[in-house]
Amino acid sequence: MASPSRTELVFHHDAKRYTLPTTVVAVLPFASMASANKALFKQGQQEEAAAEGAPAATRYYAVVTEATVFHAQGGGQPSDVGTITAGEGDSAAAFNVLSARMDAVQAGQVLHFGQFTSGSADNFAVGTTVTQAIDVDKRILYSRLHTAGHVLGAAVRHLVEKEVEGFDELKASHFPDAASCEFRGKIEGTWKDPIQARVAEYISKAMPVEIDWWDAADFRKNGLERLIPQPAAPSSTTSEAPTEKWRIVRIVGAEVYPCGGTHVDTTDLCGETKVTKISRSKGISRVSYALADMGKQ
Repeated sequence: MASPSRTELVFHHDAKRYTLPTTVVAVLPFASMASANKALFKQGQQEEAAAEGAPAATRYYAVVTEATVFHAQGGGQPSDVGTITAGEGDSAAAFNVLSARMDAVQAGQVLHFGQFTSGSADNFAVGTTVTQAIDVDKRILYSRLHTAGHVLGAAVRHLVEKEVEGFDELKASHFPDAASCEFRGKIEGTWKDPIQARVAEYISKAMPVEIDWWDAADFRKNGLERLIPQPAAPSSTTSEAPTEKWRIVRIVGAEVYPCGGTHVDTTDLCGETKVTKISRSKGISRVSYALADMGKQ
């Protein structure tokens, strides 16, 4: 098999593309994969453990394609799920994608973990044309949660950056049952209502959410040197800016973030967003949030 190449991330350019014809690059039995990639998929690990010395289980596979509409879990956003299908009639095959992750060994390659529900790996020979289809409801939910997390981050920064010693934005989780943003510095509980009010303001304004690609010079031009992803190797030994570009998400009128996730087009599409609590531990503050229509209080 030819050496695998980087997977084209279609969702980076069109988050509303829910189906995609593409080509199979590889089908990898889970049991044959490198340990670093096995660690990305818990269901496969559990199956191997259950075998207890029996022949290596191969019920789970990782399918690699030239391009993908599946968002690979990362940046706090859950993986898309869905199907990859090939052929018709007796030659039809369907692969249930349970998780998409970035390959831990081959840079830039997306692994679609799952199992065949009809047909087999033989139907997914290298070069076969297949059709990807993601679970649209989950994609929209994850996009709403992700944008809401950026709204929350912007609200917190604008309110407390100059009020909290050592403040900085750290990481976020946009999972439905554990949505939160973490910050360096002690954010007291008294900030909960002001943060909620600012979040509600940003949501109600229907701020546009724009995708762009910036190099280091763009970050500097906008006074956002602090956001330049690291490492950022220079293009030469001079003071020239790196030629590499990073995907950024701009909430117009609020904030800019380097981000590889999916988003809604305007902030109002997040829906009512509730700041549920502020917790603190070892100099880190976590501000948790939920979408009101998910039944979270």
